[in-house]
Amino acid sequence: MDVRPNIVLVHGAWADGSCWSGVIERLQATGYHVTAPQFPLTSLADDVARLRHVLEQQHGPTVLAGHSYGGQIVTALGTDAPNVTELVYIAAFGLDQGESLGALLAQGPTPPALEHPVTDKQGFVWLPEDDFVPHFASGVDPVRARVLHAVQQPLNGSTFTDVMGVPAWKSLPSRYLVAAGDQAIPPDAERLFASRMGATTVEVASGHLAMVSHPDEVARLITG
Repeated sequence: MDVRPNIVLVHGAWADGSCWSGVIERLQATGYHVTAPQFPLTSLADDVARLRHVLEQQHGPTVLAGHSYGGQIVTALGTDAPNVTELVYIAAFGLDQGESLGALLAQGPTPPALEHPVTDKQGFVWLPEDDFVPHFASGVDPVRARVLHAVQQPLNGSTFTDVMGVPAWKSLPSRYLVAAGDQAIPPDAERLFASRMGATTVEVASGHLAMVSHPDEVARLITG
């Protein structure tokens, strides 16, 4: 009988589920059932609803991993996370109750990857190629980085003001990968998130897209 948990992978802003491809290949090769859905990024509430829908389709224990804003989605499950046994944060936001993304990012210098966001008429935020390729996708082959830029999904600006409720990491064990060369989320902020959630932590010499540039390390952390 296979006792391995299901694994659900949550992409972040300016990305889609394909960013997990290298990690998915490694997990599937060792027999894990993996789901990496697409999230609308239209609001935090919409994204959490999509995650709940996906979790309802899992049979048995599930490890939930989020990257970047995907950590915000994972955290916002709160105390009601059906089937979830563990959380894994990959260079991800792990906010505490009462915090918001916008307020957190305003506390320090703007990260290089977020220097020149473009907000369209519908209120969605995009990253220009000149910021995305060298900074958001730092450490990724430029050819691959340009492809990732081409398939980016914009993030609704409302997500920056959403205030976190009771975070899921308060009641679930967590693991955290700090990307030491991150140019989108300050590495010191990632270390803070990991520390206060009491997460088992690894640090990798990676840019923000660790699951693309370091899929082996990410897959190992997810499987524990």
